[in-house]
Amino acid sequence: MRIIVTGGTGMLGTDVCRVLTDAGHDVRGTSRDDLDICDPTAVAVALDGAELVVNCAAWTAVDDAETQESAAFTVNAVGPQLLARACSAHGARLVQISTDYVFDGNATEQYAEDAPLAPRSAYGRTKGAGEWAVRAETDDYWILRTAWLYGAHGPNFPRTMARLAAEKDSLSVVSDQVGQPTWTADVADLIARLVAADAPAGTYHATSRGKASWFDFARAVVGSAGHDPEKVKPTESASLVRPAPRPAWSVLGHDALVAVGVDPIGPWQERWDAAAAAVLG
Repeated sequence: MRIIVTGGTGMLGTDVCRVLTDAGHDVRGTSRDDLDICDPTAVAVALDGAELVVNCAAWTAVDDAETQESAAFTVNAVGPQLLARACSAHGARLVQISTDYVFDGNATEQYAEDAPLAPRSAYGRTKGAGEWAVRAETDDYWILRTAWLYGAHGPNFPRTMARLAAEKDSLSVVSDQVGQPTWTADVADLIARLVAADAPAGTYHATSRGKASWFDFARAVVGSAGHDPEKVKPTESASLVRPAPRPAWSVLGHDALVAVGVDPIGPWQERWDAAAAAVLG
């Protein structure tokens, strides 16, 4: 299958390119310098001949989006709209990477794939708009919501925690934000398995199973880095004020994957143990 991966040099995109190539596909990864997804002419030309497009390109600076929402909207909503339109014209399927931030974070149970969107941040609003734009422009799509990503090809929470643990006697990490730490390699593998299964169009959740607070995850990371997990101390979100609100609850359900016969990603603890050596280097 001929596949284009936008944002192919980023943390997620790099793994997507590698895993899909290893699965035997003809993969071309593009960077922002190679392809401006907000340029309709460039998009139409670049996608000619593609059978699958995986959009890993995004504005991910969550706090900056609060003051630059228009710019974030262009990348996170207009870009996916143009990709979806070109995919429809060329007969290609689009994989749109979305986020837990499209929900309000106030739940106490897993968010279902069809739960109402209620983003509280500019980033969440722009990613929610991107989902809407994809659905409006094509019927052949997979929207994959993921969260708490870490990987071997970019800055991320585990690397930061490991570095700080080597420098400091103690670390304060919030314990009142709960989600699903997810390895980019596992998201890439899920995409490959969706392709192999020829799964129907729809919205799926690409997160690890289970749940953890950032405090829980930090302790696991610090232990994997060879330091004492007791260095990590719990704190509350109110002590770390940021421009954009963070969801307190980012636990996503996986019923849609199960319904089409595709296994969700494994438990976060198990997947972190598998990922730690590669991520921490």
